[in-house]
Amino acid sequence: MNHLKSTITSIFLLIVSINSFAQNKTMGSSDPEAKKILDAVSAKFKTYKGVQAGFSFTSEDAKGKVQGTKKGTLFMKSTKYRVTLVNAQDIFCDGSNIWTYDKGANEVTISKFDPGQNTITPQKLFTSFYDKDFLYKLNGEKKMGGKTVQEIELTPYDKSKPFFKVYVWVDKIAKTIYSVKVMEKTGNRYTYTVSSLNGNATVADAQFVFDKKNYPGVEVIDLR
Repeated sequence: MNHLKSTITSIFLLIVSINSFAQNKTMGSSDPEAKKILDAVSAKFKTYKGVQAGFSFTSEDAKGKVQGTKKGTLFMKSTKYRVTLVNAQDIFCDGSNIWTYDKGANEVTISKFDPGQNTITPQKLFTSFYDKDFLYKLNGEKKMGGKTVQEIELTPYDKSKPFFKVYVWVDKIAKTIYSVKVMEKTGNRYTYTVSSLNGNATVADAQFVFDKKNYPGVEVIDLR
């Protein structure tokens, strides 16, 4: 479950923080056409006041066999976020604390949010999944889910990372991320696909705080 949590939360912030490495990465030998697309995604994302996104998350083994698919919802506003996985877990962050609630165990783990790790993602508290040091290139266009998407291939400069490739598919018309696929060195593959996206969602601050009163009998593990 911890590995699933780390992978999912990392993919989310790869998507919502694409603007960070699109704008902060020096060009180097990266593809200028890919940069234009990432910059457009960044500009679009900056217009969002509050985000509510539906998603699916699929894991595959080294042979390409699907190990499972989960659905859920992402809420985000400023540095606050909430990830809800159907029949699995909820992850809350209010900008100061992170609560990870395991629905099956009725258990919540509380951690401090570390702003020093926020250059790319607040979820680096869970994993060092990625940083901004990618080489990226545009592979072309294709059809996915009835949309025309532009495929960008990202390769980390740091070869010690647990993954060796990330593929990002951008909706050509909407200028938003449609899907992301992470290729791990172990052979495992993880794909996040957006099913719906509202960048003008009204999201109450209470959405980002775990309220113990709503979870009778919950076991609290406070790591702060």
